[in-house]
Amino acid sequence: MSEGQLAALGARLAAFGFRVELAADLRVVDASVRGCCAEVAHPSDRVTCRAREDDGGRLWFWTSWGEPIAEAARVEDAAIAINGMFARRTS
Repeated sequence: MSEGQLAALGARLAAFGFRVELAADLRVVDASVRGCCAEVAHPSDRVTCRAREDDGGRLWFWTSWGEPIAEAARVEDAAIAINGMFARRTS
């Protein structure tokens, strides 16, 4: 089920203009912003979908740093949070 949730989130983020790549996780790239250096051409993150033990084992989206984003059933909320996360990095 987490693969379907990641695919749904990827579709929503693509509508926001992000480049997304779905594999075992979801790579999200903000191609509209220049990265820090030659090795990092654009800001990006890898989002996973896994159980959150302190929420009864419900599926949640997580950043690559292990920070919870939103419950996996709330794709729109997760997309808005990720959009905001990238906006903070570039301001």
